[in-house]
Amino acid sequence: MIKEHIDLKPEIFLLGIIPNKYSKKNAYLVIIVSAAARIVFAQHWKGKEIPTEENNKITKMLECVFLLIGKDCPFLLRDLLASQEFVSIFGQPVMDVLKVFIGSPDSLNLRNILWHGFVSAKEIPVKYFSMLLFLTAGLGQLLNNYCLQAHSALIHRPYVSFIHLKELHIFPDLNQELLSLAEELVTKSNIVLKTMIPFWIAAITSFQQARYADCVILLLPQLEGGLRVLFTAVNKCPSRLMTAEILAKQLNNEEMNQLPIVLGESAMEFLWDFLNHQEGPRVRDHLSHGEINLNHFPREIANSMLSFSITLLCRFSQDDLTSIKEHKSLKLLMTCANNYCTKFHPITQLKKQVCSSLFSHCCYCVLNLQVKFKKLEYLQPFVLFRLLIELCSKHIHTLYSPRTILETIVVLRQISTHCHHVSRQVISVCETRYEQWINKSLRSRQRLNFLRMRRSIKLLSPVFQLVLILITLELANIDMICRKNTFEYQQYLKFLKLILQYIENLVTYTSPEKNKWDETIVLTHKSLIKIRIFLGRELMLVQLAETKNTVSPHQNSIGLT
Repeated sequence: MIKEHIDLKPEIFLLGIIPNKYSKKNAYLVIIVSAAARIVFAQHWKGKEIPTEENNKITKMLECVFLLIGKDCPFLLRDLLASQEFVSIFGQPVMDVLKVFIGSPDSLNLRNILWHGFVSAKEIPVKYFSMLLFLTAGLGQLLNNYCLQAHSALIHRPYVSFIHLKELHIFPDLNQELLSLAEELVTKSNIVLKTMIPFWIAAITSFQQARYADCVILLLPQLEGGLRVLFTAVNKCPSRLMTAEILAKQLNNEEMNQLPIVLGESAMEFLWDFLNHQEGPRVRDHLSHGEINLNHFPREIANSMLSFSITLLCRFSQDDLTSIKEHKSLKLLMTCANNYCTKFHPITQLKKQVCSSLFSHCCYCVLNLQVKFKKLEYLQPFVLFRLLIELCSKHIHTLYSPRTILETIVVLRQISTHCHHVSRQVISVCETRYEQWINKSLRSRQRLNFLRMRRSIKLLSPVFQLVLILITLELANIDMICRKNTFEYQQYLKFLKLILQYIENLVTYTSPEKNKWDETIVLTHKSLIKIRIFLGRELMLVQLAETKNTVSPHQNSIGLT
């Protein structure tokens, strides 16, 4: 059980001396050392202590070293270690030793087997820990010598900052009572191997001590290990523990993965949000690549990850824990987990963009240049805002979205992004020019340009409403794409890209540098004609299909006899 906070002095790394207090139970420090950032570099050692929180940084710092003489840095650590750039800096013998310890699956592969939760606290010999410490010190000396000879300095890439912390705060704050229940659940859960209990307890202890990075670093491999145990049980494949495709829709034999069905949609969306989606926190990726400042790791993320893990422990625990499962605070956690909806799937991100674009469009209402609709009162900006927000609130299943849907969402998001850009540009120019108009500070040419802009806006405003309506309706009916054949889908995508090209041109024409307002009107008219032709063709095809599928009463009676 790992409860103590261990401070590693620079002398320990430089001399390769391992104090007796680093027992085999502290094997998790192999992860820390194998990825320590500031350990690698001599300039970070002088006059500084190196706390254990500085873990998982060797990947980040090796990338920084690569960029001393390389350009495109490999993503995978094994590719990084195989690069010739490192051979020229550290030498081939050193790189061969690194490959033995943290290289490909053919090596000891210490980093990966620990990150994936494959080993217990007693299964990594302390001599490996000692060797990594000694090797890391040597890397620092070699790098320092290289920088002196090459007259170059190492530039550290900035840390990744977690944003949207309010969205990442999913569960109520964990209190001491809940953490005590969690410790009991760890010992009774069916997805926790007995040899891994010390890691679970250490993660809970780290949270109690406000060491949130340590908590998540310890927790993630165990969460993965627990899901692997569950995967092998529900798919009835005990031999697949080390090769489990936990989050995959199908297994290698094309059978359906039963784990998502057992976990449920909410749990799967949580895992995808926090670990996989590109615009989510991608907690494991950033931590394992040393991209996070661990001294400022957000409590919100640690609270959400630990709370979610507690709900899994509770769901898959022994039946004699009724009193614990009925605890009020624990039931509240379960409710939050069961009601979770994705926040970072591309579809959800598109919904946010549409809302943002709607708000931007409604800002026209605060301008004296606001367009007045006489025949289309129902399309007034605020009415439109309410209608489209209601459509955006419609629940859409996002788990395992087909490729065609994801491709469509990409184009729709690009259209929405550029619409927002154009809106902000127009509003900014309008406010500036209107103020100058009132103050009579515009030159003759600027006044004419201002009048052209007013005429252009009268057309742009309803067109923008049309585009936002199209995006929202396509989003609300996104599942219909799966019914299109290849030709229909290609034509549909071509239509969306036509709109995208139009909006991209608007970004240029409405920029303060261009101010091409007459050209904007011409471009809009041409694009509207193309949109009308496509929609007319689509409507005709729908009507033909309906006519073809209409069955007369006489035909129906014949068919039934």
